[in-house]
Amino acid sequence: MKRLPVLAGSLLAAVTVSACTSTQDVLEPSAIAASPPAAGTLQAEAQGGIPVQTASTGTSAALNPGIAARTRLRFDPIVGATVEMAAPLTERLAQRARARGISLAGSSDPATTHVLKGYFSTLTEGGQTTIIYVWDVYDPAGNRLHRINGQQKAPAGTGEGWASVPPATMQAIADSTIDQLASWLASSTG
Repeated sequence: MKRLPVLAGSLLAAVTVSACTSTQDVLEPSAIAASPPAAGTLQAEAQGGIPVQTASTGTSAALNPGIAARTRLRFDPIVGATVEMAAPLTERLAQRARARGISLAGSSDPATTHVLKGYFSTLTEGGQTTIIYVWDVYDPAGNRLHRINGQQKAPAGTGEGWASVPPATMQAIADSTIDQLASWLASSTG
């Protein structure tokens, strides 16, 4: 019976995050989009489905030249995460996107084809923190095209909320997000 209030709280947090339209505490990750790729990552100029080394796992991921040729992704501000947690997240988003063959666009790039906006919250229970996230994929006109959501548990640590989340947890969220985005793009653009 004790789990019922926790479940209700989790669902309420997820609904709140998904409906969030506030710009308060917003982080602007698009500045990272214009930066050169980090060491060990590859630009998305690969041709013909050439396997590349991914930055996070060291495994090969075949690039879809259709995705690379047609997609220019812009990251909109992230809502809910602290600056300390957004940094490893946005850096890894940019690395993973490039490795998956997705071109990145700056905030004023007129060639942007897709916009990714994230909403985050945390829930701490029993010494473990769960990060709840929702990513909306928009077209440049602001029409929502797709939604990616999930939860990631942070290893038990000290503190509550964002203070207990290690950078590796945020990087895992970034990896999963870009992988899901690339899969959706491949299925929707053929």
